[in-house]
Amino acid sequence: MLYDLIEVEPKINKKKVIITCIIVAIILLLIVILFFMHFKYNGKNTDNNNEISITNTEEIKKMQQNVKINMLPNYTENTISQIKDIYKQPEKSVYLTFDDGPSKSVTPLILDLLKQESIKASFFVLGSRAEVNHELIKREYEEGHFIANHGYSHEYRNIYETPQAVLDEYNRTRDIISNILGNGYDGHLFRFPGGTSGGKYAKIKAEAVTLLEQNQIAHIDWNALSSDSAGAKTKEQLIENIKETVGTKNTVVILMHDASDKILTYETLPDVINYLREQGYNFKNFYSIMK
Repeated sequence: MLYDLIEVEPKINKKKVIITCIIVAIILLLIVILFFMHFKYNGKNTDNNNEISITNTEEIKKMQQNVKINMLPNYTENTISQIKDIYKQPEKSVYLTFDDGPSKSVTPLILDLLKQESIKASFFVLGSRAEVNHELIKREYEEGHFIANHGYSHEYRNIYETPQAVLDEYNRTRDIISNILGNGYDGHLFRFPGGTSGGKYAKIKAEAVTLLEQNQIAHIDWNALSSDSAGAKTKEQLIENIKETVGTKNTVVILMHDASDKILTYETLPDVINYLREQGYNFKNFYSIMK
C-alpha cells in the first residue's frame, strides 16, 4: 500500500524533552554552586592562613620584645641587697666574669666555648673597647650573657681623679652600650678597675661607691681569680690559681679577662669549666640577680 511506503516522521515526546532539560539545568546549577562553594571555601582558608600567619608573626614579635624586656637589668632594693649578700647564697654557684673586653681576637673564642658549654657569663666591658666592637657587644647580649660596666678608659689617673669622674666613666660606657643595643640597656653594675678597696685611690673609691649607689649602680669585685693579668704565664699556673682561690667557697665570682693579649685565658677556660663542674658548681650570670 502507498501508505506503507511513506516514512512516517516520529512524534516528539514533549514531556520527555522538558524533563531532560530540567535535569540538565539542575546538573549545571549544581556544578555552578559547587564551583562557587569550592572557591569561597578556599578563599576563607587562605584568609585564615593569612590571619594565622599574621597572628604568629605578631606573637613572635611580642615574644622577642618580651625577651628583650626580660633581658634589661633592673635595680631595686632587693637587687642591691642580693649583690651585697652574693656570697651567702645557699647553693654552690659560680659566676664567670671577664674584664677589659671585648676584643676581636679573644672574645669570639670565649663566646664560642661558652655557647658550646651552654654557660652564660658576665662581661665587664670597657667603653673604649665597646665603641669599636659593636657586633661583639650585640653577640654577648643576644647569646644571653650579662653586660656589666668597667668604665671607659681603665686609666687610673683619669677614672679616679674624683668620685664624679668614676660616675662619668660609668655613664659614658653605659651610653655606648645602650646605643649599640638600641634598647636603653643599663646593667646597673660596675666593677672598679683594680677593685673597690685598697691602693692610693681608696678614699676616692669609697666616696664613689656612695655616689654610684645614689645613681642606682651596684658594684661587685671577685673572690677568686686566675691571675691572667697578674703574672701567670702558663695554663698550669692559671688553673692552679683558680683552684687555690676557689677553695671550698660556696659562691664564687671568678675574675678573668678577654682583652686581646689574653689568649691563654681562652685556652685554659675548658679546664676551668671542667674543674668547677666536678666540684658541683652551678654556673650563673648576674641576670639571676639583676632581674
